[in-house]
Amino acid sequence: MFDDSGYERPLRRRGRGNVLTHTLVGFLGAGLAAALILIFYSPSGGVSLPGSGAVPAPAASAPPLPRGEQALAAKVKPGLVIVNTTLQYNSEAAAGTGMVLNADGLVLTNNHVIDGSTKITATVASTGQTYPAMVVGYDKTGDVALIQLQHASGLTTVPIGNSSSVKPGQAVVALGNAGGQGSITATAGHVTALNQTITASDEGSSTASETLHGMIQTNADIVPGDSGGPLASSAGVIGIDTAGDDANDQQAATGFAIPINTALSVARQIAGGRASSKITIGYPPFLGVFTGSGSASSPQAQAQQQANGSSGGSGSGPACYTSNTDLVVPSEIAPVSSGTLIVGTICRSPAASAGMTGGAVITAINGHAVGSPDGLVRMLSGFHPGDTITVTWVTPSGHRTTSSLHLAAGPPQ
Repeated sequence: MFDDSGYERPLRRRGRGNVLTHTLVGFLGAGLAAALILIFYSPSGGVSLPGSGAVPAPAASAPPLPRGEQALAAKVKPGLVIVNTTLQYNSEAAAGTGMVLNADGLVLTNNHVIDGSTKITATVASTGQTYPAMVVGYDKTGDVALIQLQHASGLTTVPIGNSSSVKPGQAVVALGNAGGQGSITATAGHVTALNQTITASDEGSSTASETLHGMIQTNADIVPGDSGGPLASSAGVIGIDTAGDDANDQQAATGFAIPINTALSVARQIAGGRASSKITIGYPPFLGVFTGSGSASSPQAQAQQQANGSSGGSGSGPACYTSNTDLVVPSEIAPVSSGTLIVGTICRSPAASAGMTGGAVITAINGHAVGSPDGLVRMLSGFHPGDTITVTWVTPSGHRTTSSLHLAAGPPQ
């Protein structure tokens, strides 16, 4: 957002109070730069689409909820879940909040709460019951996600309000899993502005950021771990806690929430299986390789970029990795001038099974030339888990290989 001086003030997304370091990307420095892209994941089983009718509409009119922080929180809390995620390949764990939309465990949260996760569990705040969760779909650009609690039934849902009727000065309460501590806390405040545009990033990260529009601004203190939780008024839930500024001596706390009408509209598209350029249904397709990021098509330039951001040095790493903790930049690189450099492969992934190793360079997918890491990501985004593709790569010794691979399912992005 822009402060009174006219300069853009970056904000921090509040979804992932890291349960290990309280900083989302605190462990990435142990491997390569935070820009590393993970291209493999294999969730167990799948999730069926619940249909758009499973997502409630904004409330046209409803009996007002009780006023006052404690009374309002008591009405909303039974419909909240504490979301815990494992990011195995980044050697991280993280936490956030979610809101139950139907009795069968359809949960609304922020995309950045589940972004990169290889395991998701959700604990119902009011009962302590924990469920494994699967990703139904997500909108990365809008920071909205739907997850489904497995084998859940009879859950209490959150009281839905209507964000179109929100006005500045309205009293609100922000609820969430503050600090990833495993309990729901509430903070009172007021709506201070509407229709705000912000740029938000994860704590500790200068690379993962997003621009969000139409946000509700509040002086309720939204802290790490709160994301995915509700911003509620006496009319019900009016927004999803998403980002905030830290309070200090010169500046009061400032939080931002996605209007609930916006979030529910996205959620209905996801639940109905309506994929788009913004909305991903289920899990994305992935190969099983660590690469750099960016638009450089030279493998040598990609290696240099990663070496500059690495604390792990370079050399000859293992044949495959289970995480990026000990990932090193390969010292031997395929002798080609263009393609995506493989920094390392994930053990038992499609790429590792096909024989790809660190130092190899992917040069084509289905016969179409591959250049930069970003280009490879765009190319793969057109496929689905289970699809068979042909991948051409060159080994560090210069041997060119083309092989058919079955794409796995990747962590939500």
